[in-house]
Amino acid sequence: MSYRPNKIGVQTYIFVVLIQTKFLKMKKITTIIFDLGGVILNLDQDKTLLNFKRLGLDLEHINIDSDLFTDFEKGLISEEIFRQILKTKLKENISNEQIDEAWNSMLLDIPVVRLDIIKQLKQNFNIYLLSNTNAIHIKYFINYFAQNHSNENWNNLFDKIFYSFEIGLRKPDAEIFDFVLKNIGLHPDECIFIDDSKVNIKAAQNLGIHTVWAKEPLSKQTLEEIKNITAAIRSSLN
Repeated sequence: MSYRPNKIGVQTYIFVVLIQTKFLKMKKITTIIFDLGGVILNLDQDKTLLNFKRLGLDLEHINIDSDLFTDFEKGLISEEIFRQILKTKLKENISNEQIDEAWNSMLLDIPVVRLDIIKQLKQNFNIYLLSNTNAIHIKYFINYFAQNHSNENWNNLFDKIFYSFEIGLRKPDAEIFDFVLKNIGLHPDECIFIDDSKVNIKAAQNLGIHTVWAKEPLSKQTLEEIKNITAAIRSSLN
């Protein structure tokens, strides 16, 4: 009488092999990729909306009706053209300085404790920054940082910084994550991506990147979530 393998036993064996193969392919997490606004830097977008309304412009309608802000964050238009487009929608004669002041008013501050957390993480991880931003905001932010954190060097906090307007790509498009991973030479499962946007988090997850959705800005709670992820990966590799 010939031997016929038990069907359930075979299915169990295949399942175990698949799980083991998955864990063998998993890599140690070496890298953390931070968003800027809403994670490291405090934001209040309502302040910009309000200040433009005072100038006679409803930015929310512009955002719905055109790709102006997306194009600006991708670096497809210059800051000069961006200002000029806004001026054409204003009834009064508004200066570049007034536009910049209203546009930058959403950018608030960075508590020192967040810089300390980044430096703490840098002892064990490669640290990168990936931000949807634009030329006017970054110019203002770099000046703010130099004045308010003069004992720190912004660029030295990160192994590399990726600004959307400099690389021509924008979250949540998959291309920007692919670009960053290729540039730093890592697989998705070697990285943790931290962002305050659920849409951006989902896009990263779809590519196999570990994520922390920052419902609140960078804090000790974020550190705990990072520890939990790395501990789970470490346990699966043992």
